[in-house]
Amino acid sequence: MARGPFPLGAAATAAGLALLTLGTLAVVAVRAGGFTPAAADWSAVRFTVLQAAVSAGLSVGLAIPVARALARRRFAGRGALIVLMGAPFLLPVVVAIIGLLAIFGRAGLVNQALTAAGLPPVSIFGFHGVILAHLFLNLPLAVRMLLQGWAAIPAERFRLAASLDFDPAATFRHLERPMLRAVAPGAAVVIFLVCLTSFAVVLTLGGGPAATNVELAIYQALRFEFDLGRAAGLAAVQFMLCAAAVALAGRLAIPTGFGAGLERVARVPAPGGWRRTGDAGAIGLAAAFLFAPLLAVLWRGAPGLLALPASVWSALARSLVVAVGATALSVTAALVLALAVAREAPGRRLFEVAAMLPMAASGLVLGTGLFLMVHPFARVEDLALSVTLVVNAVMSLPFVYRLLLPQARALQADYGQLAAALDLTGTARLRWLVLPRLAAPLGFGAGLAAAMSMGDLGVVALFAGESGATLPLVVSRLAAAYRTEAAAGAALVLTLAGFALFALCDRGGRWLAGT
Repeated sequence: MARGPFPLGAAATAAGLALLTLGTLAVVAVRAGGFTPAAADWSAVRFTVLQAAVSAGLSVGLAIPVARALARRRFAGRGALIVLMGAPFLLPVVVAIIGLLAIFGRAGLVNQALTAAGLPPVSIFGFHGVILAHLFLNLPLAVRMLLQGWAAIPAERFRLAASLDFDPAATFRHLERPMLRAVAPGAAVVIFLVCLTSFAVVLTLGGGPAATNVELAIYQALRFEFDLGRAAGLAAVQFMLCAAAVALAGRLAIPTGFGAGLERVARVPAPGGWRRTGDAGAIGLAAAFLFAPLLAVLWRGAPGLLALPASVWSALARSLVVAVGATALSVTAALVLALAVAREAPGRRLFEVAAMLPMAASGLVLGTGLFLMVHPFARVEDLALSVTLVVNAVMSLPFVYRLLLPQARALQADYGQLAAALDLTGTARLRWLVLPRLAAPLGFGAGLAAAMSMGDLGVVALFAGESGATLPLVVSRLAAAYRTEAAAGAALVLTLAGFALFALCDRGGRWLAGT
């Protein structure tokens, strides 16, 4: 494969990412000095690890029967159901919480039913509330990842199993269990990492000091106590936890040993009897659990549209500016790095490491480092949107990079030599070869980055003042002030804006790609 000169663009991008992750961590470490964790800090660390482990275990454990049922059953609307299962992952966390409160809160449907039956109500706040919210947000992600595992089992293996008269138990033992051993640990670590850096869920549903995680402790140390040393020390602890989880993710995958197939669509055997009833129950319960909060947001949010304060629309404008800017930065940086790695440019190993570095950090850790950098020279409130934009771009970059890299490698393998023979370089290569061929994954990656940025409630809560809030922060403040109708309306606006950005980018990319 042809190798070009050292790509300056990729090198500059990698250096910028290293500065924003390792540089901010270094600032945090220096500022932490002789930080000695107090009992409350160790409690936050224990809660962080425990809730992330329980959330990941439950999400993957409950996703297995749902994904298995979807893999082996065919019914009307199956494709639409699988697509809609991606909605909670794109849903802003603060909106998901409002939906869950509408179902499981003090005045929610569940407690209304319990009261009518003469039973005591249940509380959604505390450890179990955090787990419930994480399960709602991450169960669909686990289902989609496991479904890909079932789809990757060669169809020939299922036909061979049928010719050998395997019963469902033997099919699971010889085909499905090896796949789960390869896929499930990686899915669990990804969800563990997501829950490890959870902020809005714990902020809203944590329920007090006994249910505080490291992210929330950092926020409290900066926002309320202005204890920079404690915030920096906790940020360093958070970085080490995330780095350990990322390192673990790369070691857990176990090859299935199935070998290659003929790329035919696998038809997973669909046994009847009680197994059919069990599959229908698993799909029905998962759909009810996931879609009831979404429908509650729509039901309660529609009347609230008439009671929206003027601050919602200005916050929406700020959120759109941040989302568009963060998406442009994230997609551009991910494309530069993916193309350099695909062309096997010198330094490609460093570029790969740089692209994944943000996974070892959290937005609040980056925000803490940037806070410490700018605090002596400027008012952080004046830079709130700029810092939020940069952090959102950095945090979404690994996802976009992983989406682009396989397609960039295929592009290089198929057209690299022809482009070199035609001396197609620079902007001409980008215009005539790269962008048309990568339009679809670029559009999907841009939509994902835009939706993630649109719903972020992390760094902006740390920096923004009253006049610089984005829409997720306004929704959170309205809910905290018990203006439930206005909060529900603003949450609906936020949801529609996030999904509109995702759909616009995704459809635009597929339209440009001609698919």
